[in-house]
Amino acid sequence: MASTNDQQHKLKRSMNSRHLFMISLGGVIGTGLFLGSGYTIGQAGPIGTIISYLVGGFIMYLTMLCLGELSVAMPVAGSFQTYMTKFVSPSLGFAVGWLYWFGWAVTVALELLSSGLMMQRWFPESPVWLWCAIFGVVLFLLNALSARAFGESEFWFSSIKVSAIILFIILGGAAMFGLIEMKNGQPAPMFSNYVNSPLLPNGITGLLLTMITVNFSFQGTELIGIAAGESKDPEKTIPKSIRTTVWRTLVFFVLAIFILAGLIPYQQAGVVESPFVAVFDSIGIPYAADIMNFVVLTALLSVANSGLYAATRMLYSLSHSGMASKKLGMTNRKGIPMNALLITFAISLLSLLSGFFAEETVFMVLLSVAGLGAQVGWISLSASQLAFRRQYLRNGGKLEDLKFKTPLYPFLPLLALVLNIAVLVSLAFDPSQRIALYGGVPFVLIAILIYQLYFKNKSGNSSEPNGNAA
Repeated sequence: MASTNDQQHKLKRSMNSRHLFMISLGGVIGTGLFLGSGYTIGQAGPIGTIISYLVGGFIMYLTMLCLGELSVAMPVAGSFQTYMTKFVSPSLGFAVGWLYWFGWAVTVALELLSSGLMMQRWFPESPVWLWCAIFGVVLFLLNALSARAFGESEFWFSSIKVSAIILFIILGGAAMFGLIEMKNGQPAPMFSNYVNSPLLPNGITGLLLTMITVNFSFQGTELIGIAAGESKDPEKTIPKSIRTTVWRTLVFFVLAIFILAGLIPYQQAGVVESPFVAVFDSIGIPYAADIMNFVVLTALLSVANSGLYAATRMLYSLSHSGMASKKLGMTNRKGIPMNALLITFAISLLSLLSGFFAEETVFMVLLSVAGLGAQVGWISLSASQLAFRRQYLRNGGKLEDLKFKTPLYPFLPLLALVLNIAVLVSLAFDPSQRIALYGGVPFVLIAILIYQLYFKNKSGNSSEPNGNAA
């Protein structure tokens, strides 16, 4: 644990725009796309899947507009909790901060579990939990170095993922349209999987059930806001990173999903094997599937790396807002909140449950819990932007002084809030993911009660209430 002598050390502004952009992509391109897309295709069919990802991308765009205005005006670590506390309600800020922290800590567990599942391709007799433990230790060490070292490693992780998706789009598209011969002489599917599939095989309900998984695929873009407290020149780097992340993510996702759904019949899509690997297996390119398996593995570890970072900074922010133990806000000489990192890493070891329960069961439970935490974070961003702009104008602030403004206020932020709440409510209609609400709603209520009883008079007393860098 970090010593009390290290308390004077603060987070360091050591990351530039390329780090922010790749950290955001690092949080996005992982389980949601590489494994969760199989679940989405199976539930919504090929056309429904395209619709789901377009709607999810639109919600992401609206939410990132809200984040842009807030994070440029207040570039702090653990942004959601700070904004919710300051502009909406301290008790809700407390609940959102802890739920978002738990959601990302569970996301790390989810990505470690997914990584273990990917290793089954090469080591089918090895236990999944063993790989979870090995990868977990590696990621802990990466996060324990420095913020810049983390940002640099995430930059290269994400570069591999982006390159792989571009390669997949090229090769998969060539196979889909017959430019590359399919294995065993199978004819090129062209648009047959779209033409021969019902519009929505499980009806509108099947489409709605996929929205939490699809939104989870896009969640991670908000890490730009979490990293704002450690970024150089946030007024320039944050808006640039948000614009770049939104359009590139949407293009990559929609093109990749279009090709996936065109190559894999929706009846064969699942969550244990990556549909990306299945596609390369169906193409007669030597070792292509193994190469893709390695890339997917890299992508999953990248998200876990980003998640460990995000959750650690959220605990740091909670501590400096008087909403968690002061020990969690201590940083060592490298600017790392080591105590917060250790606690977060402990939660990520939930992935080891795969040693005792069916991997697919653990996967879906972790996916729904992780999706809940991130979805609540998006809801809080929309609500906070509405409250921030109202308070800013009431206090005499001028719109022209805002370096980044959410357009069409209050219509777009309000639309973002409604759509994000609708996605959250969709959890109630999926029996396999409903457990997240069963646990999440009581979690929020208990958190609010704990705040009122123990933290109400303590919060905001820190000399660095926002967890901002020196």
